[in-house]
Amino acid sequence: MFDPIWEGRLHWVSTVILRYGLAFLFLRFGIYKFIQPNVTGVQVWTAHSLLLFWVDPLFGPRGGAALIGVIEIVTGTLIAFRPVAPRLSRFGSLMAAFAMLNTLSFLFTTPGLDARGSGFLIKDIMLLGAAIWSAAEASSACRDRRDAGSQSVRKFNPS
Repeated sequence: MFDPIWEGRLHWVSTVILRYGLAFLFLRFGIYKFIQPNVTGVQVWTAHSLLLFWVDPLFGPRGGAALIGVIEIVTGTLIAFRPVAPRLSRFGSLMAAFAMLNTLSFLFTTPGLDARGSGFLIKDIMLLGAAIWSAAEASSACRDRRDAGSQSVRKFNPS
């Protein structure tokens, strides 16, 4: 059992690790989509995706990877905005959750998926949990800001 000070510190540290670790991974994944060997790696997953099958035929392999990369970079950036813009962070976190659900669907849509590939994808269960947690926490921060704003208005309202 920890005393309340240590509990608060652990909560803060875990929050920073979860949120900014998730943001960092999305930024990293996005940047990697612009590196040639990773462009061909993306094709393997998107070709049989229920949601992304159209990307490569429409934009080509390089353009498709770049589109996904830009979305991932935006997602990571929005998640990181939590201290200054919790609404944007909530949106980015929901984008991340959607991306993880899409990625997990590859377990069922990719033909001939071997143990190495499924092991690579299974980590996304943890990332999905982190994204959902981040969305809920940012949503709570939005509500807290709204409530604090309405209380300050009530305090200064002469009527």
